[in-house]
Amino acid sequence: MGLKRAARRAVAWGIGVGLLVACAAPSAVETATPVGRGMDHSSHGAAMQEAGIPFDAGFIDDMIIHHEGAVVMAEEALAQADRAEVRELAEAIMAAQATEIEQMQAWRAEWFPDVEATEGMGMDMGMMSVPEDAAKPYDQRWIEAMISHHQGALAMAEMALEMSERAEIRTLAEAIIVAQTVEIEMMQGWLAEWFGVSR
Repeated sequence: MGLKRAARRAVAWGIGVGLLVACAAPSAVETATPVGRGMDHSSHGAAMQEAGIPFDAGFIDDMIIHHEGAVVMAEEALAQADRAEVRELAEAIMAAQATEIEQMQAWRAEWFPDVEATEGMGMDMGMMSVPEDAAKPYDQRWIEAMISHHQGALAMAEMALEMSERAEIRTLAEAIIVAQTVEIEMMQGWLAEWFGVSR
């Protein structure tokens, strides 16, 4: 897939996330190849159940924090990235994840008004900021950090497909898996093409 085509696809997924949340079919992820598919997340779910925490409340709390981290990283890229492609992807990430944050906040208020803020699912979210490393160009550091960040989201979404009791959450998880898998593959291509790095 060409980089510009992939970028357009990622933007399209971001713009269309509201529709995906409302009506995406369960088969939407059949063609995706997300990192972490098939991982056993049962221990995380069991720990939450033992603590009396609704899984979906913990997922929402964690994913909101995770998305907020991506938005901060994307805002930074708009100010610091040299590559127009990186800035374009950052804009798409900001648009898609801001929409998803608003949706999850609404679900949290509607479904769990009496549940205090949770400690989430206890999963590795991936990198939540761009590291300081003068030996690497900023764009390379941002891409590597965002790949890690997206891989964390894929693992969390996979867990939601297994554990969630809400069709809306499972549909959102499917949309996250499809969109962020596309973005990971695009960023891996950039690393190879621009910096000679395989990741």
